Amino acid sequence: MLAATLQGFAIGGSLIIAIGGQNAFVIRQGVRGEHVFLVATICFLSDALLISIGAAGVGTLIAQNIVVREIAAWGGAMFLFFYGAKSAFAVWRPTPMINDLPGDAANGNLNRIVLTALAFTYLNPHVYLDTVVLIGGIAAQFNVVDRMFFAAGAICASLVWFFGLAILARKIAPFFRTTFGARLLDILIWGVMWTVATSLVYGEVSK
Repeated sequence: MLAATLQGFAIGGSLIIAIGGQNAFVIRQGVRGEHVFLVATICFLSDALLISIGAAGVGTLIAQNIVVREIAAWGGAMFLFFYGAKSAFAVWRPTPMINDLPGDAANGNLNRIVLTALAFTYLNPHVYLDTVVLIGGIAAQFNVVDRMFFAAGAICASLVWFFGLAILARKIAPFFRTTFGARLLDILIWGVMWTVATSLVYGEVSK
């Protein structure tokens, strides 16, 4: 059981780290000081749900459905290209990332942040590939009991990663709240978003 848990933690961690859109958004919100721990919680709980679904055997069914894979790939690519374009535009008009929205404006901003966090999770096909299909496929190699511990290890890796990333983002926030730092962060987010989006499009057109 311990071996299955540790293997789940190691494999889950390596795959979750590679999901660029979620990570970039967590960092951005930490730098801006906008509900970063709420965003981390959304990402973690979503991963926990998808990992559990994958470990239950659903990942294999999704992997075999060509239509679902294509819709997810093109939809995810469009969303990532759009969000990357926003960061690309912001490179030329950088502003320090400080949030002081009061009252109703803050509530509206919170709703937008929650919806964007959900979009980065559920509109990104890499999330399904890594959590549901790959982790689920590996989990299927274990017996029922060890499969649960493997999934628990992967979920723990998600917990450690996202909240560790949120804490780190808050620590480095002072630098990125400068004009130069804001421009650098937008360049990084632009690069991550378009790299992931391009990989999705390439994967579809090269079939």
